[in-house]
Amino acid sequence: MDRHVTAALGAALALGLSGAAVAQVKWDLPAGYPPANFHSKNLVEFADDVKAASGGKLVITVHAGASLFKVPEIKRAVQTGQAQIGELLMSNMENEIAIAGIDTVPFLATSYADAKKLWAAARAPIAKVLDGQGMTVLYAVPWPPQGIYAKKDLNSVEDMKGLKFRAYNPATSRIAELVGAQPVTIQAAELAQALSTGVVNSFISSGSTGYDSKVWESLTHFYDTQAWLPNNVIFANNAALKALDEPTRKAVMDAAARAEERGRKASEDATGFYYKELAAKGMKIQPPSPALATGFKKIGDQLTEEWIKKAGADGKAIVDAYKKM
Repeated sequence: MDRHVTAALGAALALGLSGAAVAQVKWDLPAGYPPANFHSKNLVEFADDVKAASGGKLVITVHAGASLFKVPEIKRAVQTGQAQIGELLMSNMENEIAIAGIDTVPFLATSYADAKKLWAAARAPIAKVLDGQGMTVLYAVPWPPQGIYAKKDLNSVEDMKGLKFRAYNPATSRIAELVGAQPVTIQAAELAQALSTGVVNSFISSGSTGYDSKVWESLTHFYDTQAWLPNNVIFANNAALKALDEPTRKAVMDAAARAEERGRKASEDATGFYYKELAAKGMKIQPPSPALATGFKKIGDQLTEEWIKKAGADGKAIVDAYKKM
């Protein structure tokens, strides 16, 4: 009798474990930034939050540093179901989705408060486009304000002529063209190598990117132009999301809301840290001269007009809604 009871219990346990294994869903989350970056850390916290809130039903593995898919491949990977969820700099989608470039329009939103309002105005229109492509927007987190890195004094935009300027989206390519620099397309994961080999010798980005790429080993100056605060957007494959049971789906959406707030605070906290660290490494951190600021303001006005023309009625509606907030 004891043997039969033991066998029965063993069989029941095995079936239970098998059922648990079947019930557990695993998602891959490709991302483009190093594991130590605050965006990547926030993704890991999001994944941990989802696992805990779902009772272990959904396990999300974060693949930082473009280790699973290269940055330009992430959107397509999620769209086709090769990955169930992904993170991407929103403006990387601008060539395909014009309004996705709204947060890189220079000098449109130059503070965290303004960036939050801009995302509030842009979220629904962008989510609608992505939904039509089979994806759901979960949340977005801004980068610290963008500034100019160089290896020499920049007293005016004319001083940027001839620089090999790293570009990573249409806006940065256009800025390079307008100042007479040479745009070179380099994604974040390849920036450190591009700097060390001289492929680029200037770029516009956040203190975070400069710190991650050890920019002090190649460049010397950082101009705090606060040009814009671009978002990383996190999105999921619609079919994968729909396949979850309702409590697990709710766990994902609730964790996403928490990740957005947590990530925004982490970004704000990181700004001062990165500037302090760059200065400690020997970088010259300074505001732009009046002439340089004026030159960038003119470029910003021109790019805003160009962007609205390119983005059409939807883009104008987002800008108008933002300005009313």
